Amino acid sequence: MNHERVELPDRQPALRVVPMPADLNQNGDVFGGWVMAQVDVAGAIPAMRRARGRVATVSVNSFQFRQAISVGDIVSFYAEIVHVGRTSITVFVEVYAERNYANPITVKVTHAELTYVAIDEGGGKREVPAEI
Repeated sequence: MNHERVELPDRQPALRVVPMPADLNQNGDVFGGWVMAQVDVAGAIPAMRRARGRVATVSVNSFQFRQAISVGDIVSFYAEIVHVGRTSITVFVEVYAERNYANPITVKVTHAELTYVAIDEGGGKREVPAEI
């Protein structure tokens, strides 16, 4: 695993969370499913803003776990729209962990690309509005 220190991106995260003991697997690391759920939430935030309404996840295009996340890590999720289609929005999410308060270090732990579709009140697809 790459333990290279990195800097957090120079923008606001879509989401920032501290995992708790209930989020751990049998090995003492945070469940991959917990990370995937948080990535989905973080990616949906810019997608909802761009769609100006509801979205639904339709595809996890890629997902790479690079390092484990531990209880007490401050986990930051940075989400950026990389493509807007007629009804869909693709978002790239990078995940960083700030750990070890005595000797602080920031590491990139995960990155993923997800596609969301804009939906109407009935749950059907709708067009993404023109950008403001």
